[in-house]
Amino acid sequence: MEPVLVLVLTVSCLLLLSLWRQSSGRGKLPPGPTPLPFVGNILQIDVKDISKSFTNFSKVYGPVFTLYFGKKPSVVVHGYEAVKEVLDDLGEEFSGRGSSPVAERMNNGLGVVFSNGTTWKELRRFSLMTLRNFGMGKRSIEDRIQEEARCLVEELRKTNGSLCDPTFILSCAPSNVICSVIFHNRFDYKDENFLNLMEKLNENFKIFNTPWMQVCNAFPVLLDYLPGSHKKALKNFAEIKSYILKRVKEHHETLDIDNPRDFIDCFLIKMEQEKNKPHSEFTTESLLATVTDLFVAGSETTSTTLRYGLLLLLKHTEVTAKVQEEIDHVIGRHRSPCMQDRTRMPYTDATVHEIQRYVNLIPNNVPHAATCNVRYRNYIIPKGTNLITSLTSVLYDDKEFPNARIFDPGHFLDEKGNFKKSDYFMPFSTGKRMCVGEALARMELFLLLTTIVQNFNLKSLIDTKDIDTTPLASTFGHVPPSYQLCFIPR
Repeated sequence: MEPVLVLVLTVSCLLLLSLWRQSSGRGKLPPGPTPLPFVGNILQIDVKDISKSFTNFSKVYGPVFTLYFGKKPSVVVHGYEAVKEVLDDLGEEFSGRGSSPVAERMNNGLGVVFSNGTTWKELRRFSLMTLRNFGMGKRSIEDRIQEEARCLVEELRKTNGSLCDPTFILSCAPSNVICSVIFHNRFDYKDENFLNLMEKLNENFKIFNTPWMQVCNAFPVLLDYLPGSHKKALKNFAEIKSYILKRVKEHHETLDIDNPRDFIDCFLIKMEQEKNKPHSEFTTESLLATVTDLFVAGSETTSTTLRYGLLLLLKHTEVTAKVQEEIDHVIGRHRSPCMQDRTRMPYTDATVHEIQRYVNLIPNNVPHAATCNVRYRNYIIPKGTNLITSLTSVLYDDKEFPNARIFDPGHFLDEKGNFKKSDYFMPFSTGKRMCVGEALARMELFLLLTTIVQNFNLKSLIDTKDIDTTPLASTFGHVPPSYQLCFIPR
């Protein structure tokens, strides 16, 4: 019995030591549930719907609380006031990118999404400036989106009003828009390279939304020693980067410094300008990571919102009818929608905003991190601590959006039917690390959705009351359920 007793005592001591280290390490962190040794609070969280768990914790511990994912603490911020404080008022202090081991494996801490410090600041500033120069928010990018909208309509006409799954077609359009900005050309919807890229993007978004990926991020040691879908995600990402490297080499061979064609050319010119600068952030590796970030984020997020939006319009036929009535009145059937139309189309504008609010694409934002020791609400949050901001708690605030669980464009209309802005509208986050492509995504969603509804009636073969709009996954992002519909030409 003595060896068994020694083993039990040893394990007990280790558990007590772990608990003591975690509790003492919390210092002046916000309160939260007591973490278990090694696993933290992960067993107390519904990894299939993390937002719901956060809401339940906030009822017990208030709008700011601490959770442990494994051994590492994360401060969770819940509710509009708290989210605005940390992302806007303390934007610089919380401008770091939180730890995400799977993503870090993919881009080695480079690019604009998961980089930090000087790397992030320089690459973000360059990316924003270059995208603006290529027409982000200006006429030229609008022309590109309108061109893609016309191509999308032609593809949808080819379905001849028959039942189809719109996933692939709706993925192509936003991806082609960002491709025209970074590669200087769009793809034919049947191009083999394009088909391959779309397949890998769609597969990775699904993988990232599995509970297993949340476990891998909490226990990164699993990445090296266990098989699983994370291996497939890393392989897909490597193949996407390989294709982008091929395009970069082509650009390098045909580069005209005086006439940049696209984002890659601009980056190559910047690399040439800084080739003698020590420790320049503009390297081939940074170029690959940044272009990959723009391509992946610019393709998947907008296409998923577009797909979810059509599902909502398919279910809520009364909303679709009002949008079509407004389109017919302002635009007609034969002219392409343009951004100038939006100010004269309050109901359509409200509908696009409500789609983004209701879809709540990235419910808990991409994690931030403290760049220094931060004093916040009588707590001390140590440098490097992960910060999770619940965008769900803002987009679904019942005081700002009555009956927030109901899809209703009226959330963005005043009593006279005019469009009503809301500070709570944060689908792209807010503050210093808000989405680089916000202006582009907003323009795409308005023009693409309006063009589709202008040209087609959406028809479901099942009763609208039986159409389920509950997301398939609620971990990293909201993935709409699979569905089929008919695009009936108007």
